[in-house]
Amino acid sequence: MQLSELKDNMTKTIEATQRSFNTLRTGRASAALLDRITVEYYGVDTPLKSLANISTPDSSTIMIQPFDRGSMNTIERAISMSDLGLTPSNDGQNIRLNIPPLTKERRQELVKTASKLAEEGKVALRNIRRDAIDDVRKQEKNSDISEDEARSLQDDIQKVTDEFTKKIDELLKVKEKDIMTV
Repeated sequence: MQLSELKDNMTKTIEATQRSFNTLRTGRASAALLDRITVEYYGVDTPLKSLANISTPDSSTIMIQPFDRGSMNTIERAISMSDLGLTPSNDGQNIRLNIPPLTKERRQELVKTASKLAEEGKVALRNIRRDAIDDVRKQEKNSDISEDEARSLQDDIQKVTDEFTKKIDELLKVKEKDIMTV
């Protein structure tokens, strides 16, 4: 595994962690909150954004306009069963989600959830690092590279891993600040 490939994989992990952070509520309406929601549509789990137009008419409301009105009940059920803690209201054409202001306790829970998501991202980075170091050790064992080259590559891999771990920590700090801001 080359360093450029390592950085690409780690960048993808950072992007995945950022997407996970975007699905957390911050007290403001955001269509990204619904990214994890899947709806059983004709027997297939389908992402909600594939079944409806999602918009935010104001900072405390998410409006969902299904492409197929027959799917409204299943969309409502999927939202109700999710971990968002939101109750959908159906007016016959649209589904509205009112985003209540977050309590201090709920904000603290969301910060803990964000920390868990960040830790998952760090674990993914460590797994990528482990695979890269294993690859270097195999090359050294096969006499493709010298012991000094292997040690140097392992140090470089660790430096890259530390750099990306700091990026996740920075993303977490931004998300925590975002969640705790009233």
